[in-house]
Order: sequence, then structure tokens, then C-alpha cells
Amino acid sequence: MRKVYRGTDIEVSFDLDICIHIGECLRGHRAVFQLDRRPWVLPDEADPDTVAEVIERCPSGALLYRRLDGGHQEHHASTTVTPIRDGPLLVVGEIDVRREDGTIEKLPRATLCRCGHSLHKPFCDNQHLAANFRAPGARFKIHISPVRPRPREPIEKSEDPRRLS
Repeated sequence: MRKVYRGTDIEVSFDLDICIHIGECLRGHRAVFQLDRRPWVLPDEADPDTVAEVIERCPSGALLYRRLDGGHQEHHASTTVTPIRDGPLLVVGEIDVRREDGTIEKLPRATLCRCGHSLHKPFCDNQHLAANFRAPGARFKIHISPVRPRPREPIEKSEDPRRLS
């Protein structure tokens, strides 16, 4: 379920169910994104261009933004699909994703399961790590962060403090 954090010039939304715990938000701007604060997102702590740039680094589409100041909305001229080594498909573009319950969500970015083990299909939920899934693909740098204390072991969604705000 997507939660909305409204700022003066930009609105940020977050869906923990599709987050794959890469941590780009936490590394991107610590004043805007803080795990130990409620709410954990304060969009007005940076200018809207900076907030948008950080959010666009989120590969899963868990973080989205909507500009309220007339500024640039996220847009991609084409759609690309990149297999990530031993992991999901990284899709960037205008994506209509049909969830298991039949609802359709428009996303500019998504990480889609290709191991077959996700409990949240069509999205990746990191079950490929437990299944020891192996497949060729592009390398994707995983940074250690509070939501990913070890490269192959992200925290469980039930342990993620963002579920509370």
C-alpha cells in the first residue's frame, strides 16, 4: 500500500511492498529520508529537484514523486528491460503493472521477479536470494545500508521501520 508524504513543492509516495531494499533513498539525502524519524520522509528538507533526483535512483518504483511546483515529472522516452545478474528484471519506462489482485499501477521503474519465487509477483521481493537464483545479467552495485546490512541479506519487511510511518 502506497503512503504519501506531501511537501510544499513535491509529493513523495512510498510502497514498502515493492521495495527491494537497495537503500538509494537513505544514501541519497539524509535530511529527507531518515529511518529513525516519523515520518521517515520529509520532502521539504531539500529542494524538489534534489528530492526527484534521489527518487529516480530507486530501481523498484517503491518511491515515486509528483511535482506540485510545475517542475519536471519523471518521464522516459522509451522502455528498457535489463536483467540484473542473479536477480530481477529492472524495467524503466512507462510501465503498466497488473498486480495479482487485478489492479493496474503505472510505474516509471519496477523490479520484476524472474526467479519464480517471489511471494509478491510480478514484483521482486528478494526471494531470489533465499533460492540462490543464478542467471546472467548486468552487475548492480548493492550498498550496505540500514535496510541492507549485508549484500545478500536485506532486512525483512516486517523488520523495516518504514512500515510504521
